[in-house]
Amino acid sequence: MVAFSQETLPSSATILSVAASITATVVLFKSLNELVPDQFQNYFSSRFRKLSSFLFSYLTVIIQENEGLATNHMFEVANVYLGTKISASIQKIKVNKSEKDQELEVTVDKNQEIHEFFEGVELTWVLHCTPIKQTVKVGRKGNSRTESRYFELSFHKKHKEMVLKTYLPYVLKKAKEIKDETKVVRLHTVDYAGTDYWGSVALNHPATFDTLAMDPDVKQELIEDLDRFISRKEYYRRVGKAWKRGYLFYGPPGTGKSSLVAAMANYLKFDVYDLNLGNVQCDSDLRRLLIGSANQSILVIEDIDCNVGLKNRENGNEITEDDKITLSGLLNFVDGLWSSCGDERIIAFTTNHKDRLDPALLRPGRMDVHIEMSYCTFASFKTLAHNYLKIEEHILFKEIEELLLKIQATPAEIAGELMKSDNADTALESLVKYLQVKENRPCV
Repeated sequence: MVAFSQETLPSSATILSVAASITATVVLFKSLNELVPDQFQNYFSSRFRKLSSFLFSYLTVIIQENEGLATNHMFEVANVYLGTKISASIQKIKVNKSEKDQELEVTVDKNQEIHEFFEGVELTWVLHCTPIKQTVKVGRKGNSRTESRYFELSFHKKHKEMVLKTYLPYVLKKAKEIKDETKVVRLHTVDYAGTDYWGSVALNHPATFDTLAMDPDVKQELIEDLDRFISRKEYYRRVGKAWKRGYLFYGPPGTGKSSLVAAMANYLKFDVYDLNLGNVQCDSDLRRLLIGSANQSILVIEDIDCNVGLKNRENGNEITEDDKITLSGLLNFVDGLWSSCGDERIIAFTTNHKDRLDPALLRPGRMDVHIEMSYCTFASFKTLAHNYLKIEEHILFKEIEELLLKIQATPAEIAGELMKSDNADTALESLVKYLQVKENRPCV
């Protein structure tokens, strides 16, 4: 044991002085961290890491948010994965939640270091953000992003093969598991200010195939077609076709076309990208939006017959200078080379007037499956009666069945009548009167 004489022991004043110096140093560094702008912190932090890499044989992998026109999938994966690795040493985190989201989204903030050990190897992650000096134009609108983001992953050079062949694939796998566990179907709409030209909210639509009022046989055929599609990845690759499927849902307003899309999304757990062609400036924007959409998604183009330039050319419709999107541009978007930029995608078109569409749009490869959403049948009515009134049989069912054979009423009309009362007798009597009025109404 080493003994200290009374003379060699530091005085209490000395100890207090050293403690005060350490405290002042810590406060100084904290103050500098708060006062120094992020771009300077980012610059010096990057320079320091480069010096460390040179002196200590460290390698840094750069994972940028965007690569060319597309979003870097590895960046999104890292963002999800690192959100579960936030420790007590992290000083800043980001928390997001929209009104419809059920869970908080926690991610690491910029310039925060996350240290992880994998198979005994230390790895360091840092998110950096650099200002964008000028606005990038997209079509006729400007992308208002003000910064470019990227991750730096640092480790000793001798572990390069392990990181690239084992660690990063592990991160990909874990991130997928995390997303699957917390999967929330989202509805995306065009947003030129967004990172990939889309903005999104949680899609909490209650429609399912069980609650959908449509022909049971057609419904079952659609479910089987969807199941077959998502299980044929290797088949599509073997035959040399892009792994995508096109659907056309046509019929009068109120027959459930939009609800069918929502039911498909809930069944497959696919995000929905709602593409209003009226908001798209030109054909090049279509390509950017396609690239910005994710795999395992449904791209919906509603009321396609309302887009002037896409109407049936055989009916003498002329394309005017006001048409923003050309038919050839849409065809290339649907099944041209650009359509292969992604996997496991569904494109769903809806229209009230199938006959107004150009035949070039209707062929297989573009719209592979055509499903007519017709007026309410008795089978569809029974589904609605179960949904709204929780009944399977009623004395008025026979009369309603006979009325539905004579008149045309949409599922939306029937649902509107059933919602007027929670009492089955009252609701069905109201429906019978409504259908009788329609039957006796003179045709215009």
